[in-house]
Amino acid sequence: MPSRLFLWALTSALAGFLFGFDTVVISGAEKTIQSLWSLGHAQHGLAMSMALWGTVIGSLVGGWPTDRFGRKSTLLWIGILYLVSAIWSALATDVYSFMIARLIGGIGVGISTVAAPLYISEISPPARRGRLAGMFQFNIVFGILVAFASNALLAGIGENAWRWMLGVEAIPALIYSLMCLKLPESPRWLISRRGDETEARRVIRLANPDLTDEEVERLVRRIQDSADEKTASEPFWTTRLRIPILLAFLVAFFNQLSGINAILYFAPRIFEMTGLGQQAALIQSIGIGVINLLFTFIGLYLIDRLGRRTLLYIGSFGYIASLGLCAWVFFAFAPQFQVANSAIAVKGSIAAYEKADALPVRNESDLAKFQSDIDESKAALVTASQSPEFEGDPVEFIGTESPDAVVALADTAMSQASDESGFGGNLVMLGIFAFIAAHAVGQGAVIWVLISEIFPNRHRAAGQSLGSFTHWIFAALLTTVFPWFIGNFPPSFVFGFFCFMMVLQLLWVATMVPETKGVPLEEMEAKLGIRSVEG
Repeated sequence: MPSRLFLWALTSALAGFLFGFDTVVISGAEKTIQSLWSLGHAQHGLAMSMALWGTVIGSLVGGWPTDRFGRKSTLLWIGILYLVSAIWSALATDVYSFMIARLIGGIGVGISTVAAPLYISEISPPARRGRLAGMFQFNIVFGILVAFASNALLAGIGENAWRWMLGVEAIPALIYSLMCLKLPESPRWLISRRGDETEARRVIRLANPDLTDEEVERLVRRIQDSADEKTASEPFWTTRLRIPILLAFLVAFFNQLSGINAILYFAPRIFEMTGLGQQAALIQSIGIGVINLLFTFIGLYLIDRLGRRTLLYIGSFGYIASLGLCAWVFFAFAPQFQVANSAIAVKGSIAAYEKADALPVRNESDLAKFQSDIDESKAALVTASQSPEFEGDPVEFIGTESPDAVVALADTAMSQASDESGFGGNLVMLGIFAFIAAHAVGQGAVIWVLISEIFPNRHRAAGQSLGSFTHWIFAALLTTVFPWFIGNFPPSFVFGFFCFMMVLQLLWVATMVPETKGVPLEEMEAKLGIRSVEG
């Protein structure tokens, strides 16, 4: 593989690193932010999902700058958006300023999922397209791992640790932006949008030095033919494109209905629900990043060997087994986990009250609400600890009014619940790790590659935007409602729902998904059975 081709693909794929880092780094700060600004469940969910709503906007509009200004310019501006978001998020003084900053970063994420995979797909030869385009996903999971590790390292540096967690992203964002200045433009964009065949030939020769002049000319003619006047004026939403449109929508839909983003965002909280302390939960979350990275390597190794469809099969079976295990464990150890959850709620509500009480201007309505939360969480802990299936000491708060004493009782109950459910906690950890492995090998490795392959040249940016928008609208919705679901439904129900959706994905793969490995982009229409304009 030519070194310059690898460098171009790597540079573009670094947008994925910033994507992964930006979307997951918030997991280490979300509880502190909730306490700092005394956020209720609804406002907390909105603040945490604001970056995802930005990705919805970015993915929806991302096809326009990618087509209008070119792949290279769009990739450069993505880096600038990340840079602004990182600095602003770290310096935010209130929740509304914070949400605007996160929205800007999310817009960068959304556009990156359109421009980066598309650019890599368009500069790559068919035999290497899966691995090179898959580098975008590899960098996503590498960014996730670095974010988890960074959060764990910075967690103990003081009350402003969360600001450092969010602000360090400015460093890779600046490096990425500078690297984008050296990228060439996509030869397919040069031909189909600018009509610059001379520059396109130059880029093709640089990326494929083993091609003869005749082979270069043949490729240029194929690209030109696929962008002729008959297809140039054809609208995107046509029955001719129904197959790639449906494939792009469903691969993105099932990607998010696995629960992947919700689990990544709230991984520390999920581990805490099994009785782990906050710091231990953050450290366990690093394991998610390691597993994700390792199995993404495996997915990239296999994607051009076994093919996209086979990896989706493997991932579907892995999803079903791992999510089913988590659902069963949360059901079987529900009494112990309920005590741990209630103890966490008691400590969290007391921390929120004390934070509000320490403000220069006391808000009596907020204090009354937080006091009510404390009373409700204490009652829930008492009830949970008195379950016949919980073998620890029943909790009684009679005569225990001081916050320190209440927290001490909650800590004791949480420790006993953790001792009782230690095996269950380990099974949850095993299930989550297996889930991440299944995602990395299957959907994670395939989604951005598949979407970037299946549309004709003139509609590739719009198709990539459709798939990205579908991905992010469901990611935003799930992340927004996940705290409410966890607060109102048993975790076993939540994981069981995700497991059921993956059964549906398996049926979709078996009945609808074609194999696209090794097929030149200009021949994909015939492979997918798309009728010609005249047909």
